Amino acid sequence: MRKILAMILAGGRVDELSVLTLIRPKAAVPFGGLYRVIDFPMSNLMHSGIENVGILSQYRSYSLINHIGNGASWEMVGRDRSVTILPPFKTQTLSSWYRGNADAVYQNLGYLRIHRPDLVLVLSGDHIYSMNYNPLIEFHLENRADLTMAFTRINKAQATRFGVGRIELETGKPGGRLLEYAEKPETSPDWPEQECWASLTIYLFSAKVLAEVLAKHAQSDPTTYEFGRDIIPAAVKNYRVFGYAYEGYWGYTRTIDEYWQTNMDMLGEKPMIEPERWKIRTNLEHSAVRDRPPALIGPQAKIENSLIYSGCRVYGAVKNSILFPGVVIGENVQVGDSILMFDAKVAPECVLHKVITDSEVEIGRGCLIGNGDPTIHNEEYSDLLRSGITLIGRGAILPEGITIGSNCIVHPELEPSRFHDKVYESGVSIS
Repeated sequence: MRKILAMILAGGRVDELSVLTLIRPKAAVPFGGLYRVIDFPMSNLMHSGIENVGILSQYRSYSLINHIGNGASWEMVGRDRSVTILPPFKTQTLSSWYRGNADAVYQNLGYLRIHRPDLVLVLSGDHIYSMNYNPLIEFHLENRADLTMAFTRINKAQATRFGVGRIELETGKPGGRLLEYAEKPETSPDWPEQECWASLTIYLFSAKVLAEVLAKHAQSDPTTYEFGRDIIPAAVKNYRVFGYAYEGYWGYTRTIDEYWQTNMDMLGEKPMIEPERWKIRTNLEHSAVRDRPPALIGPQAKIENSLIYSGCRVYGAVKNSILFPGVVIGENVQVGDSILMFDAKVAPECVLHKVITDSEVEIGRGCLIGNGDPTIHNEEYSDLLRSGITLIGRGAILPEGITIGSNCIVHPELEPSRFHDKVYESGVSIS
């Protein structure tokens, strides 16, 4: 039986998520009413029987460390099971932060030597999907591959946003030889449509080959040290690299629009994301989820196509929205197309449309949020916040009776005294 070690890339902030990642890495961002983004790859590993995991973390790791704990939520505690957080560290020769996701693995080759795996499964910690990794492993072994990457099919017009590969699919096989690879090319590659696939940032390496390609790149004194940009293109030229076709749902949550849409994919009669059916685990001790009472739905409340979790108290109307544990919705409130994280409180008479609040936000009585022209881009993130979503950072307290338009950002921890106007037009950032 092959010994497999998993390495989860969970260290980055991802600036495109704005205030949601000011205090935590993207992998620790709350998702779907109950979970954190990293719960999905962690649960996939558990169900695949891969029980030794290193988590590479760098940016503001406290929330991630607190959530992962000792790994017990994913049954990764025991003599032969473990989860280890791997932050940057100093040695006699290394004294820098991780210079990229490949450098994060390179600086922890000592961790690999301790475990002595035959195969190393490198995963992104910030994608939403359900996958049994065992068929991927079998495909890798059958083809005597040095590296096997998982891909999902995309339209060629989207190629500039992803690492893309050209796969020579074999009839009756779940993949084939990876012929070419390009990381976020400036223009769509001139490949046949059926051969163009997007990387899921799932890399299954022979442990020996992984150490070899990382060391070889390090010897070149690189300015960049990324798997997609540096390691994979070199591996395609020099090793047996295969592409594995994944046909299931895959949520890419790099931008605010993608994060919002992926959350919305949990709603509806036939949701595209089904954490219960997928058996996604989370740490119920984090944010005291386990100890909260059942949700309380008031006599005048109206709820339509929404997820309401434990500890919530709802007295108003909620439509097409997700309420995390502890959220309070006052009387005569209207919430639509919104995501409200842990312990957010909305006072009576408010209207929220397409709003994402971080945890512990308080919105004063009679506020109108997301009420404006959605075509006006945000002044701070003009390329990223332009579809009508308004963000409110963690712990912000909004005073009574203010109006905030669409595509706005309220920065974290703002007190009511910091709001100097009654009306904030669309596209404004308040700090």
